[in-house]
Amino acid sequence: MTVGSLYAGIGGICQGFKNAGMQIAWANEIDKWACKTYRQNFDHTLIEKDVFALNIEELEKVDIIAGGFPCQPFSVAGYRKGFNDARGNHFFRMLDFIDQMRPAVAFFENVKNLVGHDKGNTFKMIEKELRNREYSFHAKVLNTKDYGNIPHNRERIFIVAFDLNKYQDASEIFDFPSPSLLTSKISDFINDSPVDEKYYYREDKYMYSELEASIKSTETVYQWRRQYVRENKSNVCPTLTANMGTGGHNVPLVRVSDGIRKLTPTECLTLQGFPKSFKRQGVSDAQLYKQAGNSVSIPVIEAIAVNITKALNGEDTRSDTTLSTL
Repeated sequence: MTVGSLYAGIGGICQGFKNAGMQIAWANEIDKWACKTYRQNFDHTLIEKDVFALNIEELEKVDIIAGGFPCQPFSVAGYRKGFNDARGNHFFRMLDFIDQMRPAVAFFENVKNLVGHDKGNTFKMIEKELRNREYSFHAKVLNTKDYGNIPHNRERIFIVAFDLNKYQDASEIFDFPSPSLLTSKISDFINDSPVDEKYYYREDKYMYSELEASIKSTETVYQWRRQYVRENKSNVCPTLTANMGTGGHNVPLVRVSDGIRKLTPTECLTLQGFPKSFKRQGVSDAQLYKQAGNSVSIPVIEAIAVNITKALNGEDTRSDTTLSTL
């Protein structure tokens, strides 16, 4: 199966589908720094261009169109303007690709808040548009901590749509993967060896006394909330955000043997399922934090992609329990 990836970022969705045995035919991303990271890790065609400037007819037709269209219009951290925000129109742009390529499957990812936006009307409209094109509609909110054994609390909505003209049988036997048991700990993802001094919070920081008094455990992540320290009592990392590299209350903090520091970009990427070997030369920390926060969690994508493949091959996934050790 071949995949065309829109809004590819640094390749989280691409890597997930690739891990599931699919071939990425091409990808599209507009951010130059994300493209710089992407090209260091993938060999297939990457088109660095505004998605609205792409000539769909010139692209190779693919079996799956995938994309996490911009989520800011629907995020609880944004203005929630939805399709009144220009960025919200990217969903309709993805429909252009579906209309012209007629892929077997369309795959969408977005923030959890998309489900309840405008009292649910936005989500109903998305379903209606897909069903009007004779595609099925499977949607579910999945959390990173339930897939791939990664202690990261990150809920996202995933939509899978099969072309009912050719793959109705696959649609009927498709289901989202079953959760897996979380056995790993925050400390498993943290480098306890000394890292660059720039990541540490020392006595010269104005809030250091508060941090030192509150940050005790090495098994969870903390955040500075302007006037106090917030501990994640569930012992998982709170949702990584695109602006966590800008300072303030978005910075995830940890205690290690040589002090208190923020997560490094490598650790943030690892908590998204990227391997430690993931290349990122020539990209600033600020951009890497943004890229990690904007990305998807690879194991979640892989688990869904595995079930898509199974359904297309005639294997019933509605009682799937095979992903417990993924």
